[in-house]
Amino acid sequence: MLISKSKLSRFSNLGLAQILMYLGILIILLWLFIALFAPILQAVGFLKNPTDSLSYIPGDSPSLSHWLGTNIRGYDVFSRTIFGSQAALKVVFLTTIISIIVGVPLGLVSGYLGGKVDKILLFFMDTIYTIPGLLLSVTLAFILGRGILNVAIAVSIAYVPQYYRIVRNHTTSVKNELFIEAAKAMGATPTRVLSRYLFLNVIQSVPVVFTLNAADAILVLGGLGFLGLGLPQEVPEWGHDLKEALPDLSTGIWWTTLFPGMAMTSMVVGLSFIGEGISEMFNPALRNKR
Repeated sequence: MLISKSKLSRFSNLGLAQILMYLGILIILLWLFIALFAPILQAVGFLKNPTDSLSYIPGDSPSLSHWLGTNIRGYDVFSRTIFGSQAALKVVFLTTIISIIVGVPLGLVSGYLGGKVDKILLFFMDTIYTIPGLLLSVTLAFILGRGILNVAIAVSIAYVPQYYRIVRNHTTSVKNELFIEAAKAMGATPTRVLSRYLFLNVIQSVPVVFTLNAADAILVLGGLGFLGLGLPQEVPEWGHDLKEALPDLSTGIWWTTLFPGMAMTSMVVGLSFIGEGISEMFNPALRNKR
């Protein structure tokens, strides 16, 4: 009884954002588990081949043989939905990594050096930032072509200015602190100051942007797939499956749109919950206000 009371009191001390963060972590861990073990589940016969469209009846309703039915091309909706998580997580991982690798160093250099370098970089980043992210991604995806890496590059360009601006603003405010001046007086090179003293102080807000951009990247990937500019057609991807399923709604075939849409929504919601919790952790004023 004492244990249950202590657990209850501990749970009541958690803020709403923390509870949502833990829920989001559980959702994303579930999708990671599904994406990693999907090939094994297919090998043991639990999942059907997501690219096999000739062995199944097109437009078959959910049944014991096809849990979520089949689409108009004869693809098994359940296996396509499960394997679609692999494409989503791959693109999300590559997109966020590329944007961080490019945006964070540029923000550090721009904020630390200032002057003409800062003005030039700020001009280019503001120019990119003014372009709608989806429009920019569509244009770059059309130029680069289909593929996991090409889509990741096309989507990541729109997120680089966000990391740049956050890191640059923090660097500008931190570079005049006493510990930075002391490091310079002791002979620390600009590279050492940036990597050892400034980086850890300005990187704290990046995880918040990381999770929010990851959630947005899933939606952008779905939009590109819906427009036919995402991954190759043989690769299971939620946006492409929604495009293929759109004409089915007029014929009463609802399962081909419902389940890929639910999968995409759940992953976006999970990442958004994580971002909300991390934002509260790094923002004490917001936490105290709540």
